[in-house]
Amino acid sequence: MEKMTTQETITELSQKPSIYSLQLSELKEWLKEQNEKAFRAEQIFDWLYKKRVSDFAQMSNLSKNLRDMLSEHFTLTTLNTIIKQESADGTIKFLFELHDGYSIETVLMRHDYGNSVCVTTQVGCRIGCTFCASTLGGLKRHLEAGEIVSQVVKVQQALDETEERVSSVVIMGIGEPFDNFDNMLSFLKIINHDQGLNIGARHITVSTSGIIPKIYQFADENMQINFAISLHAPNTELRSRLMPINKAYKLPDLMEAVRYYINKTGRRVSFEYGLFGGVNDQVEHAKELASLIKDVKCHVNLIPVNYVPERDYVRTPRDQIFLFEKTLKDAGVNVTIRREQGSDIDAACGQLRAKERKEETR
Repeated sequence: MEKMTTQETITELSQKPSIYSLQLSELKEWLKEQNEKAFRAEQIFDWLYKKRVSDFAQMSNLSKNLRDMLSEHFTLTTLNTIIKQESADGTIKFLFELHDGYSIETVLMRHDYGNSVCVTTQVGCRIGCTFCASTLGGLKRHLEAGEIVSQVVKVQQALDETEERVSSVVIMGIGEPFDNFDNMLSFLKIINHDQGLNIGARHITVSTSGIIPKIYQFADENMQINFAISLHAPNTELRSRLMPINKAYKLPDLMEAVRYYINKTGRRVSFEYGLFGGVNDQVEHAKELASLIKDVKCHVNLIPVNYVPERDYVRTPRDQIFLFEKTLKDAGVNVTIRREQGSDIDAACGQLRAKERKEETR
């Protein structure tokens, strides 16, 4: 048999979905359609998420016929590690290559309370935030659910070497999660399932730049997932300058959707607020922000931005960051400053990809 070319392999892989894309109920249904017992789904999940095998052939308590069938219909999504950057503070940033040659970033962050993984949901991004490296080159494609799941599995496999565990997940990597809503939702259900990666809902955070219809849809799912809004400005004019999405989904309407989410779920939201020197970081901005969210059950996470060479923004001076925080606290706002991690590597979202894969981000 002739060896397939790389392109032929890519084509074949692209025609088969990832096994990691299937929720347990979907896998059971597929097995029934193949005249296989539904309980085999639990066995397969055990191999995927507890034993974390890299080949269907390793699933030794399945019949050879079933293993062959799985291999014929699905791929065990393999992410090829192009670069693995390690920071002095323990942060690890992975640049993974997908089966079609595109690349994505995944970050492992170490905290006192455990290991957190930041995952990517799209190859590139079409939201166009003027401060973000992820949007350079626009959107190439959505990730399927299994490609998002595989990022967590891949990091967990790295942690297995030191008998550590992924304890939390944040969906804040490259892309807009709510622009890939169905795959993101499936990802959430897979990693949360007790026979999947069994990561508790309250240890998972999803962030959106503000796709309002999907916020209502997410609220109606009534999941106990932590929810964050990338806000970055206290008024419509400034937010539209920083985040073009605000022209389509305006700030007053976004705040109305946030209130709907809170009323529906009973949970608070977090507002992510990146501080850009001389742009949105003055005392008057802090006062305006406090006024905007005064009646909202929320928390503000101030983010001293990482410098991105392709962007013109600079970091707010340290004293100004603390003054901004104090102004919010004096107004009764629950606020924290995000701890800086990975400052000695390409820490900004999309920055490593932009540097190493220029053909994707032009």
